[in-house]
Amino acid sequence: MLENSQMRENMLLQYADDIVKVEMGSLRGEMLRFVAQYGGSCGVAVETAGRRMALQLEGRLRETLERLRLGDQAPASASASAASGNSVGNSNNMEVMLHQLLSAARTQASRLTKLETNCFSSPGAGMGMNTKTAFQLPEGGRAGRREQEVTSRDVALDRVLTALQQTRAELEEVLRSSRQRYLPAGCEMALLFPMRSRRIYTSVIPDVPLSISSFTVCMWVKPTTVSNKTVLLSYGNRRNPYEIQLLLSQTSVFFTIGGEAHLVEARGVVKLGEWIHLCGAWSSDQGLATLWSGGKKVASTPGVAEGHILPDGGSLQLGQERNGCCPLSPSSGSGVAGFEGGFDPKLAFTGKMTGVNMWDRALSEEEISQLALQKGQGCEQRGNVVAWGVTEMVPHAGAQFIY
Repeated sequence: MLENSQMRENMLLQYADDIVKVEMGSLRGEMLRFVAQYGGSCGVAVETAGRRMALQLEGRLRETLERLRLGDQAPASASASAASGNSVGNSNNMEVMLHQLLSAARTQASRLTKLETNCFSSPGAGMGMNTKTAFQLPEGGRAGRREQEVTSRDVALDRVLTALQQTRAELEEVLRSSRQRYLPAGCEMALLFPMRSRRIYTSVIPDVPLSISSFTVCMWVKPTTVSNKTVLLSYGNRRNPYEIQLLLSQTSVFFTIGGEAHLVEARGVVKLGEWIHLCGAWSSDQGLATLWSGGKKVASTPGVAEGHILPDGGSLQLGQERNGCCPLSPSSGSGVAGFEGGFDPKLAFTGKMTGVNMWDRALSEEEISQLALQKGQGCEQRGNVVAWGVTEMVPHAGAQFIY
């Protein structure tokens, strides 16, 4: 149930992250497409219609004035009755032409209003830069109200965009916080080592004796700080405290078998504050020792403790090594007979650790690559010597399990 819950939570976090990215990307794309398609087009159309209307009205007005001018040049020798008749006729003609001129003006104004309405009522209206007409009729009050509506829409749209940006920032902060608590590979819990201390470590009680001639040990780690020698895992006894060591040193990883003289090193694979999957595999037949980081082989050395068999009865711990360096207090107890000393605080691991497993064989490349999938279910693949979530692990002092 816990594993299914974690998987669902991880899927929801990823889905929320994808929603934020996709929706904001889609919004930005729509805005860009609208600006490219409509940016200024409505304003240009209104201005063009206004200029065309002004030219037509100016032409009609000139035509009317020309006719009036010709009428004023009528022969002066005409009789009074004829002159009176011509005067009445000219007045009637002028009135007709003025009515035609007024009708044309109203028609053009109606067309301009329709064009403005279409522009302003289209999706995303108000985004164009050229939304004001260059020519206004006496009915310009309506156009002024239109411009005010466009301005109001611009302000409202700006507020919506601001709210969306704020919401996106808040969601990203929630996701960032969630990632801080996120555990890789479907793991439900982790060990927390909050600080360097000679008292903070976790002892492990293997399911089978460690008298073996080959093994693979894997784990996920997220270091907070790393010294020149930081212990992730160690196994040893009174005779040899360094039978197995998995160590960090700045950005490097060290893997030793049978003593510190037999080591394999991989450089540039550690980043503080990030989860990384590490595996160390060894086989006694050819003494082949291999280091894996993120599911990839990063170092391999033959002839390492060739023919050696790990001794049983030692002490296996996480986050420290018991090397007899430091006197123990009477109440602390070593837990392993024959150890005269305790832990060195300078070697202590600080950070998080999960998915610690150990097998009595060298795993294949495909098996290790599957374990290293951060969004996979590697924590479900448990070792037969040490099984994460099954084998007894006892945190000491400030070390603790977190969920």
